Amino acid sequence: MHTRSIAIAAALVGISALALSPPLHAQQTLDELRALAEQGDAVAQLNLGLAYQLGRGIPKNDIEAVRWYRLAADQGVAAGQHNLGMMYANGRGVPQDDAAAARWLRAAADQGFANSQYNLGVRYGSGRGVPQDSAQAARWLRAAADQGFAAAQYNLGMMYENGRGVPQDDAVAVRWFRAAADQRLAVAQFNLGFMYETGRGVPQDYAEAARWYRLAANQGDTPAQYTLGSLYLVGQGGFPQDNLEAVRWFRLAADKGHAIAQHNLGTMYQNGQGVRQDYVEASMWYNLAVLRSSENRNMFVQTRDALAELMTSEQIAEAQRRAREWKPTPEP
Repeated sequence: MHTRSIAIAAALVGISALALSPPLHAQQTLDELRALAEQGDAVAQLNLGLAYQLGRGIPKNDIEAVRWYRLAADQGVAAGQHNLGMMYANGRGVPQDDAAAARWLRAAADQGFANSQYNLGVRYGSGRGVPQDSAQAARWLRAAADQGFAAAQYNLGMMYENGRGVPQDDAVAVRWFRAAADQRLAVAQFNLGFMYETGRGVPQDYAEAARWYRLAANQGDTPAQYTLGSLYLVGQGGFPQDNLEAVRWFRLAADKGHAIAQHNLGTMYQNGQGVRQDYVEASMWYNLAVLRSSENRNMFVQTRDALAELMTSEQIAEAQRRAREWKPTPEP
C-alpha cells in the first residue's frame, strides 16, 4: 500500500530563493552598468547586485550584492526588495535575520511582486520572522497564486485540503493543484493523482490518477516513483501487476534515499521478483532502509535480520560494505 505522507509532511513547499531582475542589455558592459548604478539608476543597481551575487563577469561577492540590492530596494524597486529579503533569509552578505527578511519581502509583496507574496505566505504558515498566522498565509499565497505562481497554487491547494486558514474544501484544493500541475510542478501533479485515485474533490478516476502520477514520476518526483512501484507491485488502482515495472520505479525512488522503496526493493531481490534473486543486494537495501527510517525502523530491522539467518558471514559483510559505499542520486 502506498502513502502520501512523505509528499505532504509539510503543507508548504520550500521558500524560493530566486534572485530576479530585468535582463542586462546585450551591449551593456560591467563598467557601464557600474557607472549607471553609481549615478543612482535603480535598475542598474539591481543588476549590479545580481552580477555580484551570481558572479556574472565579476567575482562573486555577497556583501557587494547586498549593498547594491539595498540601494535599489531603498528606491522602491520590488525585485531589489525581494532579493535583499532573500539575502537576509539565507544569511548571505548579512547576518541571517528572519524578521528583516520578512520586512523586505513584505515591501515587495505590497507592490504585487508574486515571488515575495509566495515567500511571505510560506513565512506566515511557519512563523518565520512573522507571527504564525494561517489566514495570512492563505491570503498571500492566494495573491501569488492568482498571478500564476505555481508553488503558491500548490501550497494554496494544500491549505484547502487541510482546512488551514481557509475552509476545508477538496474541490477547491483540486482546482489549485491542477493549476500548478498544468505548469509541470511535480509535487502538484502527484497530489492531483492522489485526489483522482481516492475520489477527493473529483470523481474517482484511476486512469487520470495514473496519468498524473506518471507525469510527476517522469520528472523525478520521489514519492510518485515510489507510488507507481507500489501500484505495479500489487496490481492496484487499474494498474496491471508487473514486477519488472515495480522494480524499475522502486529503484528510482530507492536510489534517492526513499526508505520504504529501499525496503521494498530489498524484498524484490530477496524473493527474486522482477530481478534475479540476490541475498547480498537485498541485505544492502535493507541496511539502507534501516539507516534512513525512523517510523518503520523496527520492522526493517526484523526483515534484515531474518534474511541474515539465510546468509553466510561473508555475504553479510559484503552487503554491509555496499551499504557503506552507497551514495544517493541527487534530487532533480
